[in-house]
Parts: sequence; structure tokens; C-alpha cells
Amino acid sequence: MPITQLRRPASDPRTPHSPAGANPRPPQVIQVHDLVVSYGSTRAVDGIGFEVRAGEVFALLGTNGAGKTTTLDVLEGFRRPAEGSVSVLGADPYREHDRISPRIGVMLQDAGFFEDLSVRATIRAWRRFHRRARSVDDSLELVGLTHRARARVRQLSGGERRRLDLALALLGHPELLFLDEPTTGIDPEGRRHTLRIIRDLVAGGMTVVLTTHYLDEAQELADRLAIMHRGRIQVSGTVDQVLAQHCGSRVRCAIPAEVAEAPEVRAVLHARGAEVQRHAGELRVSFDTSDPQADLLPLLTTAARAGAQARDLTVERRTLEDVFLALAESQEQ
Repeated sequence: MPITQLRRPASDPRTPHSPAGANPRPPQVIQVHDLVVSYGSTRAVDGIGFEVRAGEVFALLGTNGAGKTTTLDVLEGFRRPAEGSVSVLGADPYREHDRISPRIGVMLQDAGFFEDLSVRATIRAWRRFHRRARSVDDSLELVGLTHRARARVRQLSGGERRRLDLALALLGHPELLFLDEPTTGIDPEGRRHTLRIIRDLVAGGMTVVLTTHYLDEAQELADRLAIMHRGRIQVSGTVDQVLAQHCGSRVRCAIPAEVAEAPEVRAVLHARGAEVQRHAGELRVSFDTSDPQADLLPLLTTAARAGAQARDLTVERRTLEDVFLALAESQEQ
């Protein structure tokens, strides 16, 4: 089932999609410059840099072992960089961890629980670590676990455990929230509920750094993103920029052979590296383009002059998954 559109409208003053000059640029909550993290002689993170602005969702994506979780460990103050500099909420997250920890929330990939505690008791225990914590009842309601308050943690499903993880990450009303694979193991209904929570939190001014293997989730939620591979950022920008620059749209149609022979049509098909198949006296063509209107104009105009038409014409916007797979394949060659 497709995810409901969650990205904020361009008119929202918090979003980086706002027209230039309409509002001042949001301040930087995270700044990363030339970050290197090594495990022995291996560079898990190899000189990356990016920024995260206040009130946005920033998605850090990548293949397994790309360096995403290691990067989050540095941002959250759990690991010292080998080289480079990192600023989180204006502080060094490793040396000044105590200064920023009350202002951040962290949802790890695999948090540890006391299996015999009830859900309510777990939240009550974690509240002690926060100066200004949500109430237990508010936390349960926020993540949809009110009906499981008395259940032991060991009785929870995988999805329910992730929702408990989220409740604990949100206990202290954080300004900055780190979400490492927040919907893994959650059923579709729970996933939609979790995404709705994230949307509402960001609409209220929270900044979110997200990692996920659900690329449709990142495409719907993220304002900006970076895709890592082998310790380096290979692609970055807004979702629209990444899709336009690295994939664009896929055009498919069937045209008469004589239309395909016209010089202006041949030029487009050649420039776009079109795939062409002959079938029953016509050519079925498909190609990727960042400007479908410009590339289709000579094709449609030529067909009209010849008294023909382009049949079965479709223009399909490529997805973030297409970008991700194309990047992974290109790096393996």
C-alpha cells in the first residue's frame, strides 16, 4: 500500500523547499566536515561532509556496511572521529556529550530491554534519566501502546518493541531526534502510525536524522538526503534534485519506424541511450530523461507531421530506489 504523502508543503516556513528570499535559511543543527572513522587500517567513514538544518528530515542512506551507523555513532557522541570535525547543536558531541544529551533523542537499531519488565515499568524507569519527561500515559498513547502497558517486554512483537524504542527516544522532548531504522519489523499499519508521528514532530519544529532501508519511506519523509557507499557520500541534495540529476523520468512509447528515422528523433534517441525493440512494424522505445517535455517534443511533432501517433506513451518518474540501485551497480563495476 503506498505511503500517504508526508512531505511538508513548500509554503511551510520550516522547509528548505521554500522560495528563495521568502524566509531566512534555517540554522544548521549539525555540521560535519571531512569526517574519518577508522577500524584498524579500514576507513569505515572516509572524509564525508554534510549539514542538517533545523526543522528538516535528513535521510542518511546507503548499502549495508556503507558507514551510516558509524556516522550516527559519531553524531550521537558515542564514538570519537579519527579525523575531521563534527558539531551537533553547537557542541562537540563526544567531548561535550553531557551538554547536548538532554536535547537529543536516540532510537537505536537494536536497543536493550529488561525482558521481564512491563511496558509501563520500562517507560517509568527511563523517565528517571530526563529532567523534563513525558508522562507514562502520554508516551504510551503517542506510540499506540496503551493497550499493551501491562504486557512484559518479552511478550511484545518485533514491531511493538520498535514502537517502545521510539517512545523512549521521545521521552525527553528532544530538539533533535536520531532514528536508526525506525520501522524495521513493524506491520504496515504500525509503520503508517510511526511515520505520522515523525511528520507531526517535525511539523512542531523537531529536526530528524533518519536511516532506513525503506527507500519509499525516505522519499516521502526527507527534505534532503545523502547516499553513502563504501564510507563516502556518493549522492546528496533534496529528494527532487537527486531524482532529477541521477535518474529523472522513464519514457516509454511505440512509434512507426519512419518516425524513428527522422534526424531530430534519432538525435534524441541516441543522446538518451534509448532501448529500441522492433515489433510488428513499429519500434518500442524507452529512455531516461531529466526533461521529458523537451525530449518528447521532436518525437511527437514528427509523428504528427507523418500522420502517425506515439502509442502507449507513458512518462514514469523514477524513484529513489532506482537511484540507489544504479549507484550500487556503478560502484561494483
